[in-house]
Amino acid sequence: MIHHVQVGCPPGSEDAQRAFYGGALRWTELPKPPLLAARGGCWFKVPGVGGPDGELHVGIEPDFRPARKAHPAFVVDVDAAAQALEDAGFSITWADPAEIPGRRRFHTHDGVGNRLEFLEPEGH
Repeated sequence: MIHHVQVGCPPGSEDAQRAFYGGALRWTELPKPPLLAARGGCWFKVPGVGGPDGELHVGIEPDFRPARKAHPAFVVDVDAAAQALEDAGFSITWADPAEIPGRRRFHTHDGVGNRLEFLEPEGH
């Protein structure tokens, strides 16, 4: 089991990340411990679909460059997540179903351009 994954963001971009993860996806923001909160960034609870909840940590990187290839993948209700992101103005790209037969998934980019994957639970 993975406890959390971290993505980066440039200094001062926490609001863009909150709009994506907390706003569009409606993931609950988690309080950071005081010593870590002083570094900036934000944390979110990732609701478990068919498993335990996890966390996404958004960390500040002074020389930030968005991750364009490497990415975390989240198991979600893909239709609901895709609709929520599109409704919030984020574009999504559905993956070719032949790549992973029987598993619907799409990619998008968060509020600062990091690549993310969202896929449905196995067996759906």
